[in-house]
Order: sequence, then C-alpha cells, then structure tokens
Amino acid sequence: MISRVIATPEAQAFIELLIAKHGPVMFHQSGGCCDGSAPMCYPRGEFLVGSADVLLGEICDSPFYIGRQQYEYWKHTQLIIDVVDGQGGMFSLEGGEGRCFLTRSRLFTDNEWAELVAAGVV
Repeated sequence: MISRVIATPEAQAFIELLIAKHGPVMFHQSGGCCDGSAPMCYPRGEFLVGSADVLLGEICDSPFYIGRQQYEYWKHTQLIIDVVDGQGGMFSLEGGEGRCFLTRSRLFTDNEWAELVAAGVV
C-alpha cells in the first residue's frame, strides 16, 4: 500500500544522524506558522500526542503524527519529508545543525486514493 508519509534519501540520512546523536525520535506536523511546512522532530515520547493527532505513518522507523485539523486539509496528499539548509524550529532536534526538515506534498492519484479508502486508512 502507498505510504502517506515518506522521506527523501537526504532526509533519511539526516534522521539517522539525529537518531545516532539523540536516540529514537518522533515527528509531529502541526498547523502552526508557514502553513505547517516544517515538521518538528523530538526525542521519542517527549512530545505528548493526543486525540487531536493522527498517526500518519513512520519514516526511518520513527512515528510521524499530524494534527487532525492539518490532516483534514492534507489528507489527499502524500507528505514528502525533505531536508534543506537553514535553521530548524527551536524545539526541534535539528535546531543548530544548519539543516532543517521541510514538508513537500503531492496529490494521491485516483488509484492510490481508492487503495487508501479501501484499506480504511482515510
């Protein structure tokens, strides 16, 4: 089945670097500033998820959550987590690394959407 969230090879390598430095991590995509285009990376379990969060999937064996309101807006898209030069959020683990995560997206094809609906994941 198609994944609802994936990471570019560059982002995967960066995630593995952060895991080596900090241990297991998790991600949360909120609807904050910048249309929520920057996911936050935390040590696993440090960010408390609640009923307003949706587990979208995993990248590099790390859970990726999204706020329900943002999910409703983006549910027809596959999130593609990338990494670019710049400063990450001050509470995100990549802060100070000189690189930061960025969320890109693409619409699911009709066939992919039908597969997700049939699987009951949307």
